[in-house]
Amino acid sequence: MDPQSMPVTQRVKALVKALNGARRTNEALARCSDGEQMLDVLLDASAKLGLGLTREQLANTPPIRDWVWWKNKEALLTIGDNKPRYQQDGGQGRRGPASDTETAAGEPPRRRFFGLF
Repeated sequence: MDPQSMPVTQRVKALVKALNGARRTNEALARCSDGEQMLDVLLDASAKLGLGLTREQLANTPPIRDWVWWKNKEALLTIGDNKPRYQQDGGQGRRGPASDTETAAGEPPRRRFFGLF
């Protein structure tokens, strides 16, 4: 069966399966500094396998879409103050605010909801 005649999801699944155990490709993906470099490596792997995937197909199809999101730290969904969820989780190693009356971004502190009971 011609790989290019398969649906995109099946071609991406074949690429992911081929990457399992591909040491050099996995090392190249780990060295990438952002999602765009990851897409370049994955496009090259797709071309070598004859899958014919495009950058847009890779960027929009899970699980590769999620890998790129994770590398770029761009949230697919935001909650609360229109900040990505990973930024709302307490700073994660970043230096805290200068005082209790000011947040790290210079905004007034958020009101806390303690519940009804």
